[in-house]
Amino acid sequence: MENPLLSVVISFRNEADVIPELVRRLQSALGPLPLRCEFIFVNDASTDASLAILKKLRETSAPEIKVVTLSRRFGVTPGVLAGFKHARGDAVVYMDSDLQDPPELIPQLVAEWQKGADVVHTTRTVRHGENAFKMALTHAAYRMINAMSDITLLENTGDFKLISRRAMTEILKLGEFDPFMRGLVSWVGFKQTQVFYARDKRFAGETKFSLWRSANPYKEFIRGLTLFSSMPLYFALFLGMLVSAGSFLLLFMALVMKFCGEASPISGLALAMVFLGGTILFTIGILGIYVGKIHRDIKGRPNYIVANTVGFT
Repeated sequence: MENPLLSVVISFRNEADVIPELVRRLQSALGPLPLRCEFIFVNDASTDASLAILKKLRETSAPEIKVVTLSRRFGVTPGVLAGFKHARGDAVVYMDSDLQDPPELIPQLVAEWQKGADVVHTTRTVRHGENAFKMALTHAAYRMINAMSDITLLENTGDFKLISRRAMTEILKLGEFDPFMRGLVSWVGFKQTQVFYARDKRFAGETKFSLWRSANPYKEFIRGLTLFSSMPLYFALFLGMLVSAGSFLLLFMALVMKFCGEASPISGLALAMVFLGGTILFTIGILGIYVGKIHRDIKGRPNYIVANTVGFT
């Protein structure tokens, strides 16, 4: 392919402390490559000077910068989708803005793409600055999703990856309201490969991945599991049948003890009722997750709303 265009998509919020260094390292890493570049920054309604900094950099030293500003805070994944839909590259790299994922790795991703790969994942061999408890939970979540769904997620592989234009086109066709991007990238197939790297600590600022926001780890796990597997529904059915059978067994034992003249285990039956009630609530909760996703899809709302753009013709 002669003089290809590479799009780098970055969804961010309040990253004024990071953006100048991020742009500098992107230019340094991609400048020697024989291709054209565009840096698409999706502004998730930042309240700091991030947008002003990007505009100034575009005017002075980085004409590759383009900005998509969302009308309100929509979250990381809608921001990434907005970047995808505005990207015009023959390949698209998307990454976080915190410099934990090194821009210096992008030439390796491009090299794998030029060899014929449609998706190039980045797999972390070391994750600096993350505690052992979080890593253990992450490992368990990957194992559970892979065991219960119809896709295979590469462990320690996050959102930093390259996607070819034809794979990107298929992803954009899906039109899911609440997509699990890591799962969709694996689901579309095509030739996929990976490169390995050590993940750094955040360069500056504070993480935007709160436990109470839409992109927090446990919600990402639930999203990944329910979007690609019906196994939780079958698990709820099996659990309900098991508890029902246990309740009948306790009832039979209570009747036998009564006819034998022994005291009936009232406390045991009460415990069984509490357990049964908890199981019912648990299964209703699982059903509610799926029904909620259906409800959101039926309404047909867009994933995001663009307030304005910079650098697009």
